[in-house]
Amino acid sequence: MTQRWIVDAMNVIGSRPDGWWKDRRGAIIRLVDQLERWTPTQDHRVTVVLERPMSPPIDSSVIEIAHAPRAAANSADDEIVRLVKADHDPQDLTVVTSDSALAERVRAAGASIYPAASFRHLIDPVPK
Repeated sequence: MTQRWIVDAMNVIGSRPDGWWKDRRGAIIRLVDQLERWTPTQDHRVTVVLERPMSPPIDSSVIEIAHAPRAAANSADDEIVRLVKADHDPQDLTVVTSDSALAERVRAAGASIYPAASFRHLIDPVPK
């Protein structure tokens, strides 16, 4: 069975202090690239959720890129919860986040949680 993931993009990006704040768009593109390399090696469907639409848009033929309709406080969180609630089988979804308020909302909607830092290490291990 295909595992389905919804990724809180900025939460995963922010889990590693690698200077991402100097180039937010570049950090998002790197995350998408990492997910595009990781996803085909697994039996996964991945949706990454951004805080707002990117301009120019970031596209992928491997993963789904979703975004909140407009930038606002917790807009990506609200979009993630909307996606979980709209799903026919939310118990089959895993949401990647370390945001405790979002995790509580997602669990209440029926999905499970995977910690952002652990996921980041899974898709982009730190060299030893």
